[in-house]
Amino acid sequence: MKYGFIIDNRKCIGCHACSVACKTENHVPLGVNRTWVKYVEKGRFPRVRRHFQVTRCNHCEDPPCVEICPVTAMFRRPDGIVDFDSGRCIGCKACMQACPYDAIYIDPENDTAAKCNYCAHRVEVGLEPACVIVCPEQAIVAGDLDHPQSRIAQLLREQTVRVRRPEAGTRPKLYYIDGEPSALVPTAARHEAFYLWSERNQKLHGGGADYPADSPFAQPDVLAAYDVGHERPWGWRVPAYLWTKSIGSAPLMLPALAGALGSLAASRVRDELLTLVALAFTTVTALLLITDLTRPERFLRILLTPQPRSWLARGGFVLAGYSTLCGIFLLARYFDWRAAASVLLWPMLAAGLGTAVYTAFLFAQCKGRDLWRTKLLAPHLIVQAGLAGAGVLACLPSVWGATGRTRALAAWGLGGCLGLHALIVLEEIVLRRGSENACYAARLITKGRYRSLFWVGSMLAGVALPGLLLASDASNSIVLALAGVLALAGLLAFEWCVVMAAQGVPNS
Repeated sequence: MKYGFIIDNRKCIGCHACSVACKTENHVPLGVNRTWVKYVEKGRFPRVRRHFQVTRCNHCEDPPCVEICPVTAMFRRPDGIVDFDSGRCIGCKACMQACPYDAIYIDPENDTAAKCNYCAHRVEVGLEPACVIVCPEQAIVAGDLDHPQSRIAQLLREQTVRVRRPEAGTRPKLYYIDGEPSALVPTAARHEAFYLWSERNQKLHGGGADYPADSPFAQPDVLAAYDVGHERPWGWRVPAYLWTKSIGSAPLMLPALAGALGSLAASRVRDELLTLVALAFTTVTALLLITDLTRPERFLRILLTPQPRSWLARGGFVLAGYSTLCGIFLLARYFDWRAAASVLLWPMLAAGLGTAVYTAFLFAQCKGRDLWRTKLLAPHLIVQAGLAGAGVLACLPSVWGATGRTRALAAWGLGGCLGLHALIVLEEIVLRRGSENACYAARLITKGRYRSLFWVGSMLAGVALPGLLLASDASNSIVLALAGVLALAGLLAFEWCVVMAAQGVPNS
């Protein structure tokens, strides 16, 4: 058994009866939607046609929201319905980032994720979903795709159908007969400040999707006449989390490697301070993640009842393990337990490397944000951790173990990581290729809303100026510290651009 939907656009009249029935049946609050109808007008007067698109959860065969959910609040039933359990949800909003269709929202009444669940409570007693029953044109067809005699299976065999974002690889089970490409592709239509019966909602969390007037992805003579907005799930805490995680994951990396090669003498004071920095910033990282949950009182479920495929759950264990090793190593250095410290050092550094890089695998599960899903993200996160670690080392004062060799090591590490960071940014942002979703986000960074922060804050202040300072006099402790501070500030600006711009791409 495999339930699915077919929307027959030859019959749909855009009456919104399905939206009203869905809200009534499932008690959906105002401001959020499980089902909505998008209007797209295409052509030029007098040859203009209005196309309707009924939009909701696609009940994917390979649902990314299920894979990324850290506590199994999203799950796929044996009958193919993708359902949710609000009683388990912690409100991490990762499922919203994983969904390529904008189908999931945070319920404003109970602060947990919700979406179309195929009216599972009706299906279980032999009834059809409310939207199917109410449609006056029978444009919505629901049923078992595996049953060859069902109406939906017959239509699927007889008609040419389209799905939304097939390149995401989710194998959606929401099909459109006579689907209009300019309506199916979210970036194809131009969005004005107003719609047919309303203004565009700009009061959404994060302001909703970005629709630049000069977008090269918009098709000519295509206007979104009516649509609903969707919030940006992650706010300032997530770019801040990436930044603090980079700082906390590798402050001891360069000194440890240099010490192993015999080019840097051991320093108990320096190691204690850098380990304290690692522990402090990793703790702040965890606090940022917890406070970003809409149900923070449930955060322990990530560790107590984890969903093992989720990299959000795995990341929780990585952070906990790294923090524990940092704490034990700090005690070993403080009490001068040299044997214990030497045994703990390399496992701690390996855990720090895992802390730096696990977000690449988490972002790879975010199929709604193609900008984040790049093969270079894992090495880039390692470079960012090295850059942050070198920046911290550059700011280390002499009284806390900073010698001439320490400053030389910091300058070398800072310069090398800045160069690698600039090269990866050039490849992944400035010269971005690949999917339209990723290119749209990259353009928002380089030419759209975030261009000033990117070019001035991230690249000029965060890369060019530190490089010039290092080239001028890297041996000067004040110049080196200033270069380190600028590099760290530029890294934060870069994280902000990447996190926010990826969420500015419309998915519906």
